[in-house]
Amino acid sequence: MVKATKAEKKIAYDTKLCQLIDEYTQILVVAADNVGSTQLQNIRKGLRGDSVVLMGKNTMMKRSVRIHSENSGNTAILNLLPLLQGNVGLIFTKGDLKEVSEEVAKYKVGAPARVGLVAPIDVVVQPGNTGLDPSQTSFFQVLNIPTKINKGTVEIITPVELIKQGDKVGSSEAALLAKLGIRPFSYGLVVQSVYDNGSVFSPEVLDLTEDQLVEKFASGISMVTSLALAVSYPTLAAAPHMFINAYKNALAIAVATNYTFPQAEKVKEFLKDPSKFVVAAAAVSADAGGGSAQAGAAAKVEEKKEESDEEDYEGGFGLFDEE
Repeated sequence: MVKATKAEKKIAYDTKLCQLIDEYTQILVVAADNVGSTQLQNIRKGLRGDSVVLMGKNTMMKRSVRIHSENSGNTAILNLLPLLQGNVGLIFTKGDLKEVSEEVAKYKVGAPARVGLVAPIDVVVQPGNTGLDPSQTSFFQVLNIPTKINKGTVEIITPVELIKQGDKVGSSEAALLAKLGIRPFSYGLVVQSVYDNGSVFSPEVLDLTEDQLVEKFASGISMVTSLALAVSYPTLAAAPHMFINAYKNALAIAVATNYTFPQAEKVKEFLKDPSKFVVAAAAVSADAGGGSAQAGAAAKVEEKKEESDEEDYEGGFGLFDEE
C-alpha cells in the first residue's frame, strides 16, 4: 500500500473539513490538553451516530475555513476563526448540544501530577495512614507535612494543601503523590465555545433552563420599558404604560374641569355619588364568590323586599279605622 504524501493528506483533510461544514450547522470547540489517543478514540465511539470529532493543526483549520468561506459564500463560518487558539478540536453534531456536551464530559480519566504541569485544581492530601515505611519521612519533611509513626508506617496527622490551582507541580510534590498512589487530576475534552448557525456563545448557556430564559427575557423587557418611559421614547413594551398614563392625565383634567369625554363620564358619576362605589364593590365580590354568593345576595334582597312589603301593609290602616 502506497503511503500518502503530506500534500495528499492536507488535501484530504481540507476536503473532509469543508464537507463537515456544509453538512453540520452546530459545532463544539473543545480543548484537548493532556488527552491521549486512546481516550480520544473512546470519545469518538461514544459520539458515533450524530457527531464527528475532528482534530488538526490550527493553521490548517483556519486556512480551510477561509477558503471554504470564499468559495461557498458562507461568511458566518468565519466566526470560528477567533476560537481556533491553542490545542483545540471541533465536534460537528446534529444532536442536542447540551446532551452532546454532557456525553463528552463523561470521558474524563484520572492522571498523575507530572513535574512542571499547571494544576487545574487544588490538591489536598487527607490525613491517614500512608502505608509507607519510616524511611520515607524525608518526602514529608521537605513539604512540611506533619506526620507520625504508627505501627511501623508513616501516618499524616492533618490535611495539607499540597498544590494550589494554577501553580506548577514541583518534583517533590509529584514524587510524593506518586508514592501515595494519588492521581489528583482528570483530563478530557473540555467545551470552550459553541457555534450554532453562525452564532457563537459560551457553553454555560447550555445549562440554562426554560424558566431561567423566561426570567432573563422578562428582566430585559422590564429594563427596556423603564428606559423608554424615562426618556419618553415609544416602544412596543412601553406603549401600554404610555397610553394608561395619558388616559390618567386626561381623566384628571376632566375631573378638575367641566371638560368631559365618554370614558370620563362613569368616573364623574362615581365621584358625584360615592355610594355607587359600594354597589360596584359588592357586585365584584358577588362575581368573585360564585353562584353561592350570588344566591345569598339575591336571598338578602328578597328578604328586604318582604320586610318592606310588611311595613307598607301594617302602615296602611289606622288603629281605629273600620274594616
